Amino acid sequence: MPIRWDPLLARHLALELDRRLAGARARALRLDGETRRMTLLLREGTFWWDLHPARGGMGILPPTEPGPADLPLPGRIRGVRAPDDERVLLLEILPERGRPPRDLVVELLGNQWNAMVVERPAGTVRHVLVRRGPPRPLQVGGAYAPPEPSHREGADGDLPLARWLEILEPVPPPQRRRALLAGVAWTSSLNADALLEGGGDPAEALRRGHALWRGWVHGEITAAPCVLALGGSDQPYPWPLPGKPSTPHPSLLDAMDAAAGAAPPAGDSPPPPQVPPEILAALETVVEGAARRAARLRRALAEIPDPGTLRSRGDLILARLGHLPPGARHVTLEGFEGEPVELELDPTLPPHGNADALYDAAGRASRAQERLPGILLEAEERCAALQALLDGARDGRASAEEVRAALPPERREADVDPAAPLPYRSFRSSGGLEIRVGRGARANDDLTFRHAAPGDVWLHARHAQGAHVILRWSRPGAPPARDLEEAAVLAALHSRARTSGVVPVDWALRKHVRKPRGAPAGAVTPTQAKTLLVRPDTTLLEKLSAE
Repeated sequence: MPIRWDPLLARHLALELDRRLAGARARALRLDGETRRMTLLLREGTFWWDLHPARGGMGILPPTEPGPADLPLPGRIRGVRAPDDERVLLLEILPERGRPPRDLVVELLGNQWNAMVVERPAGTVRHVLVRRGPPRPLQVGGAYAPPEPSHREGADGDLPLARWLEILEPVPPPQRRRALLAGVAWTSSLNADALLEGGGDPAEALRRGHALWRGWVHGEITAAPCVLALGGSDQPYPWPLPGKPSTPHPSLLDAMDAAAGAAPPAGDSPPPPQVPPEILAALETVVEGAARRAARLRRALAEIPDPGTLRSRGDLILARLGHLPPGARHVTLEGFEGEPVELELDPTLPPHGNADALYDAAGRASRAQERLPGILLEAEERCAALQALLDGARDGRASAEEVRAALPPERREADVDPAAPLPYRSFRSSGGLEIRVGRGARANDDLTFRHAAPGDVWLHARHAQGAHVILRWSRPGAPPARDLEEAAVLAALHSRARTSGVVPVDWALRKHVRKPRGAPAGAVTPTQAKTLLVRPDTTLLEKLSAE
């Protein structure tokens, strides 16, 4: 069973994280929408959180160096807090170099756990783990709308006993649980039974429930983190609950990991570094090639003609030699059962030569039927193994060395000179995304196929010689419109159309860009491309330069 969240659990986890993380220096953020994993890279450590609602789990591990696909997030964590009566955590990050402050928001609502970076005071979403559509959209570049508040009484902790009794005492006991959850803040299906525990005088039981609620909300009852055993599932909570078996833990972080079964072993290393994008792109190309080969083999196996039919047609030709006019392309003969049989012939061959050709074809078909199933099985097994390696590379289970070992020698980059200059110039969009601009025709190929990930955005001025441009992007869907437009402007400025008033710029995901066989340096073919019309604005060169 997944971990269930309520406002008290969120509040006490925020208090614990505040003690652990306040003052830490943030470096970068890693958001993996496929695995639902958020990793905050700090100078002092690595804070990871599995935000898949079926798993959960979190922890703090030794420091990890940011990878090329990680999102820069320099600053210092001011603190961690949870809004009153909400299942939301806010990590306040004070940035460096005069940038606006940002919040790393973690939402734990139902089965839609999520994380996003929100820029203050505008409330603009800069990064998001999983995009959401209406009715409450969460999109990069859009305005962040917090979850609808509960409006329950006592969110600020001010709920006198008299008001508690007014809410619950008139309600018949079987319906009090519903009234409690609907009207009183900080209550949930986890703690409602403890707050309504009967026994003895009913009025006294309600008073005990209020005292327990007040102790939890005001912190008068010291937290004692534990894992509750609830009907076969493990549930972390700040306190043991009456009538529920529990196992104590030193902290909520430990309880979270124990409940989710996701705690790394003692002394475990940090999450493995991401495979470099150029190696990931090479592996994706190999996977696609393996898939195409398997598909060709499947088609070839399905298209093998029946050897018996070919032989019987050869036999028919020899039996009806006198009925075949010389030079005929088509003929209809009477079959051995009296049925009409239509045959296609090679007019350059004599009748017996056509029979020999059919016998040869039957032999080739028989040999193919024997050989192709084994070859296809090997191809499908290789394709499956490469796809599993690609999946592992994407979610951190496979290392760069494992990926390189699976690549053909010409794609391993084993002999690349680390001191050689990069084939691109670096820029940084207004939204903080890296933009890479190729330095020339050969550098364009190198940039596109060795220094770009499959999900990055490729751009090039249409019908004009110019640089390939890569907008680094690792999230589903298109990047924010402003960042995409700025990358398109750089593509226009680094093309022969730079002096035009308006320049059409094609863009597509890098995985949809191919290099035709024998094409000259820099020549590629994009598919599923879209076009932007931009004005070459030279002021962006200095404004966005990251070098």
